[in-house]
Amino acid sequence: MRILIACETSGIARRAFAARGHDVWSCDLDPAEDGSNRHIRCDVRDGILTEGWDLLAVLHPPCTRLCRSGRRWMSGPGKWTAPKVLPQGRSWADMRAEFEEGVSVFTACWSAPIARVAIENPEMNDLARDRMPADLPAPHMVQPFWFGEPRYKATGWYLRGLTPLEPTDMLEEPERGSDAWKRWNEVHRMPPGPERARLRSRSLTGMMAAAADQWGGQAAAAITA
Repeated sequence: MRILIACETSGIARRAFAARGHDVWSCDLDPAEDGSNRHIRCDVRDGILTEGWDLLAVLHPPCTRLCRSGRRWMSGPGKWTAPKVLPQGRSWADMRAEFEEGVSVFTACWSAPIARVAIENPEMNDLARDRMPADLPAPHMVQPFWFGEPRYKATGWYLRGLTPLEPTDMLEEPERGSDAWKRWNEVHRMPPGPERARLRSRSLTGMMAAAADQWGGQAAAAITA
């Protein structure tokens, strides 16, 4: 089965699907961290989506301006009124340009001529939802600790032609406020810095193993049926 993993440089998802025998490629503007020759440096909108894929998984599309937590930088009260504050050194035009980029990448991937699509993105703010395709469902939300990884990071999956991920190794949650609970929340407690965005968005091994088993299996079964 031919699978495209878009917007990922770590290779975690690509390797998970490849380990199950699929013909899988990743693509991103940046090079692959593992130096794989099955990684294509390109903009996902530049034609690669039409190359006959059976499944598309979009891991980390630009979402900072689409998510609910980023709404305050986009608009004040109502819709598209001047924000009360902006990030230091950034303009409202910068925010709007990043918003448009996020909308463009997301809608191109969702509208791709591919039967099975999974796009990772947080729950969207109202401004982003206004720009989304009419057939876009609500995201299916999962947590890393459903898949054996001791951390909190609510992860939304927008799915077409695939079923929601089922937990594979549910961990018992630590007591709130405990040292373990604080470690589970490390992704939210990362200090500002040049690597923060990359580390926060990094694919999770357990979740990608579940995706490769469940979505890869569903797609392969549908193709051979």
